[in-house]
Formats: sequence, C-alpha cells, structure tokens
Amino acid sequence: MTASTPSAPRRVVITGLGLICPLGSSPAALWSALTAGQSGVAPTTQLPPDDQPLHFAGEARHFTGDIEDFGELEPGSKKAIKKGLKVMCRETRMAVAAAQLAVADAGFLQTPRDPERSGVVLGSDYMLTMPEDYEAGITKCGGDAGEFEFRRWGDEGLDQMAPLWMLKYLPNMPASHIAIYNDLRGPNNSLTMREAASNLAIGEAFRTIQRGHADRMVAGATGTRVLPMQAIHALQTEQMAAENCSPARASRPFDKHRTGMVAGEGAGMVVLEELETAKARGATIYAEILGLGSSNVADRQLRGRCDVALAGAMRAALRDAGRSPDDVGHINAHGLATTERDIDEARAIREVFGTRADKVPVTAIKSYFGNLGAGSGVVELAASVLALREGRLPRVLNFETPDPECPVAVVTDDKTSPGRSFLNLNVTPQGQAAALLVAAID
Repeated sequence: MTASTPSAPRRVVITGLGLICPLGSSPAALWSALTAGQSGVAPTTQLPPDDQPLHFAGEARHFTGDIEDFGELEPGSKKAIKKGLKVMCRETRMAVAAAQLAVADAGFLQTPRDPERSGVVLGSDYMLTMPEDYEAGITKCGGDAGEFEFRRWGDEGLDQMAPLWMLKYLPNMPASHIAIYNDLRGPNNSLTMREAASNLAIGEAFRTIQRGHADRMVAGATGTRVLPMQAIHALQTEQMAAENCSPARASRPFDKHRTGMVAGEGAGMVVLEELETAKARGATIYAEILGLGSSNVADRQLRGRCDVALAGAMRAALRDAGRSPDDVGHINAHGLATTERDIDEARAIREVFGTRADKVPVTAIKSYFGNLGAGSGVVELAASVLALREGRLPRVLNFETPDPECPVAVVTDDKTSPGRSFLNLNVTPQGQAAALLVAAID
C-alpha cells in the first residue's frame, strides 16, 4: 500500500488495549472492578502520610514500575526496557507498560509489521521533577544560616543533578521509548494538553491512518495528580473532594452533594489499525473510531468556558462522523465531580442533545478512581469499549441524589444498555475539550 491519500477516508479500528490504572493492569481487571462497583480510591501509599499533601487518591497500586509489570515481552525488548528504566519517571513507565500491554493484546508480538507504516501519538500532563532529584543540589547551595543561596545554583547546585535527570521528565520521552522498543518508524508526536490529551492523541492517530499516512498506530496518554508537585498544584488550583468521608465515596460525579475531584494516576494505550489490514491478519476488533471533535473556548480572563467548548467538541465529532445525536448510544462523561465542571458538562449535553438528554445514558468512570490527569480519557474509553462488548454500562459510583443543575440521565444500575456507540468526553480547566465518537463494528 502506498502512502498516497486515498479517495475515501479509511476506516480505523481498535485492535489492542493496554491499561495501568487504580483498578488494575488489564481490560479484564478493569471490567471486573467496574461491574463489582469496586472503588480504586484509598489512603495514599506512595509517600509517608506526613510528607503527602493528599490523604487519599486513586493510585495504581498494582504497578511497581519493575519490568515484571510490562507484560509479555520478547527477550530483546525486555532487556532494552529494563535498561531504560533508569531514565523513566513513573508517568513514562506507566505509558511504556500500557503500550507494551496494548501491543501484546493486539497480537503484534508474533505478527510481522511494516515499521515505516507504524507510529505513535502520546498525550501527557506536564511532567514535574520529583523533589529528591533536587536534594543534593539544594544542600550544596545552603548558606551558613541554612537558607538556600540562589546565586550559587548555576555554578555549584546544578552540578549535583544526575546527568540524565532531564530525560526522565521530558514529555516527548514516552513516545520515543515506545517507538524505539517496538521499531515504530512512522509518524510520531507528543501532545501536552492535560485531560484533553487522551482523546486528542487517539484522534490524531485516527486521522493519520484515515488519510493513509500509516496503517497502524499506538496511541494514548499517561498522567498523574498524585505525585508531590502535581498534588500541590491540584490543591492550589482545583476543587478537591472533602476529606471527611470514606475515600471510596469521595468521587461523586453529578451527585448533588459532590465536593470535588479525587486525584489519581494512570495510563492507557490503544492500538489503532486500518480496518482491512486488521481483518487480513485476523485481529480482534474491539470497536471503530468514527469521529473526532475538539474546541477551545475561554473568556477574556483566560478562564475556560468548558460548557461551550464541550458542546462544540461534541458537535464537531458528530459532524466528522456524519452522525446525529440520535445515533449516540451513551456518553462517557468527563465527570470530574467538581461543582462547577459537572454543571458545565450537563449544560453542554443538553445543548447538543436537547430533550434526548433526558434519555441518553451518561456514565462517569472517574467515580471509580478519580482524575488520572491525561491518562483518564483512554481508561474511560476502554471502559465504554468493553461495555459495548458486554452489553451493559457501569453505573456511576456514589451517585445517590440527583442535582437539578445537572439534568442528565446518569446511569444508576448495572443493566443499562450501552447502545452501539458512545461519545467519550474530556475537558481541561482552561477550556480545551475533545470528543471521540466510537462504535461497535458492523
């Protein structure tokens, strides 16, 4: 197949899923926890309680970052990845592990593939250095009174940093590692758009295959709100869930008594392929990507107009797919569980769906593990893809009292049909929204 642009858009399907999240490290573990109503939110463990600004979070406790967590690997890949761990921060390790799990799930460990027609698109949050990386340098620049002397940092403190420390935190490194370990020599890009990064990364990979520039892509995102610097930033800028409740009940999207978001961490990756290529090799086809929409709206003070952005992204995704709101089986909402953002999202859904907003089911997977940052969107998409296969939607955990300001059809039982398609929604506080329309394969 040549790289020329086809006369008609190519169909793009999902053939592999890889997950690292608070509910486990496989699609089966994720689905089991969702159907059991099991929360992944618990007291924090990554740091001593006195050193951790968060008392509970959605941590990926199953993921140690050791090579055993990267799934089935060929001997050469296992050796290379194990050697590279020293220049990977936790977010990068989660991304690489999720990618390896997705590649294995897609059946590429035993299947020859054209490396020039295969690529990567990866989304992430800002990646922030861990405090201990600065410890030796800060100590070296301490004055007689024990105060940090800034003037000494360039000549004395910087020399104390590990020579390769920056490689651990560059946001383009996860995609670089994934491409190298899997010999993916085609299109490669990295997006740093916070919570919108998942859908935008998958959307760019979808476009890349659709226009004929590749036949297969590994795409997804990794993120955290749990590590110290990210947690402090979240506490300073976000409405966080009140701490005077059980951790498992803290994330309450669309509930009238919600108190804020729960911080979490995780990564998700998918393998996308051109439909005929996937069929030719006998791949398992999970679902088809039909359309992508994005929108960025802010006011004069640069505060995100998330309701307008979400509505615009949904309309764009439907238009891109040539579908209408009547064709959507369910919505996998951003569902952050903050007072303002849930109202914004409900307003956007009603704007797009009109009276059908009373009927189209809305699920919110963050109720199970909180906000995984950039990684949330892929894990949420995987949950809806599994729901299409299983024929039922996960209920929104902890939803008890409807909020009149969020008039949407929140899923409250385990018997609601997912329909044949869904919109996957994500938005940032700055008003960057992204939506994907995904459907069961015909």
